[in-house]
Amino acid sequence: MSDQLPNFATRRVVRPPSGPRKEIPRHGNQKSPASWRKYVRWGFKGLAVGMGALLAVTGISVFQLSNTLKENNIQLIDAEGNAFAQPSVEDLNGPVNILLVGSDTRKGQGKGFGNEESELADVIMLLHISADRKNAVALSFPRDLLVPIPACPDPDGGSFSAMSRQQINSSIAYGGPVCTLLTIQNLTGVKIPYLAMIDFRGVIEMSNAIGGVEVCVANPIDDPQSKLQLEAGMHTLQGRQALAFLRTRYGVGDGSDLARISNQQVFLTSLLRKVKNEGVLNNPIYMYSLANAAARNMKLSDSMTDLGTMVALAGALRNVDLDKMTFLQVPSRGGLSGNEAGRVEPIYDQAQLIFDRIANDQPVVIKKANTGFGASVKETDTLQTEPSTDSASGEEVLPEWARGTNAATELCSD
Repeated sequence: MSDQLPNFATRRVVRPPSGPRKEIPRHGNQKSPASWRKYVRWGFKGLAVGMGALLAVTGISVFQLSNTLKENNIQLIDAEGNAFAQPSVEDLNGPVNILLVGSDTRKGQGKGFGNEESELADVIMLLHISADRKNAVALSFPRDLLVPIPACPDPDGGSFSAMSRQQINSSIAYGGPVCTLLTIQNLTGVKIPYLAMIDFRGVIEMSNAIGGVEVCVANPIDDPQSKLQLEAGMHTLQGRQALAFLRTRYGVGDGSDLARISNQQVFLTSLLRKVKNEGVLNNPIYMYSLANAAARNMKLSDSMTDLGTMVALAGALRNVDLDKMTFLQVPSRGGLSGNEAGRVEPIYDQAQLIFDRIANDQPVVIKKANTGFGASVKETDTLQTEPSTDSASGEEVLPEWARGTNAATELCSD
């Protein structure tokens, strides 16, 4: 098809052969037909140029986004240096397991984050999305959890030997985020082909990209450690304030890491409600803004750096109902002594029940919100009733010891 526009201004007008020519009354600044045709022609040309510019900018942006993703990738390898097999198309259509790691590194973060040189895994969360895209679970691992750490590759060459009992957040200091992934795989028996790591700056940029997240605060928070001060009530958090809320430990509950996880669930469940209720996953502008912030501030495994894969993974959550998005903590116990004082260890029989359900792609459903310290159910929330479960679908409810909530239940920081 030719891209030449028709020249409307050169059309001939045939007049009647007889009779006097009648003048057409004109009002104000009314343009002649030829003038209108000229403006229409210019309008079409302007539209064509505008669309071309939009496509060019979009193409450049997508190209730059793709390059940024690949520049910041993490290669998944085992202790022997063998690369993980890349997920196939069939794998993308099956159950999805992604390890999310929040790093507390201060390197390259700019002013205001301290001068610490060490790096620990501040947040460790395993996200599982079922193959039928009807259920999802986000399982949080306390950073003080004592677990075996397997042999891990050393980023500088060689490998680190296995250790029988170490604090889980130190895994990243031994072999980087890949070691954290290998540790979670070893502990849970769940195959994890995807890894995403975010730092302080990334949390700030991602919260800005989505326009902030509204949270409920039941009691005032005053935490000098994270520099967070909030009065009781509703607050929309973004930027550094969102980061401080996610990191606060001494401002909520009993000051433990378990209370901090419950407080993080206040933010994350509200974030998911915003994403679902405002159609963020169906909004290309929001999606590009989030993808751009992620590409610039996150490190993704080489299995996630393809844009098509990212779109598929984001779309995997689109049809999961909020009450089918479960947030859990790994069951653990404290009361340890000596060098292990203040740390926790897994309650293995309880934890194994959750691990097995994830590994076998079975729904992980809790009876009702059980957040423990750090969060409470909002008084006006009516979703504390027991969930309806279909025994034929295998949606067996976890025992009452399970600590967590679902994304439909509104929580308050406490």
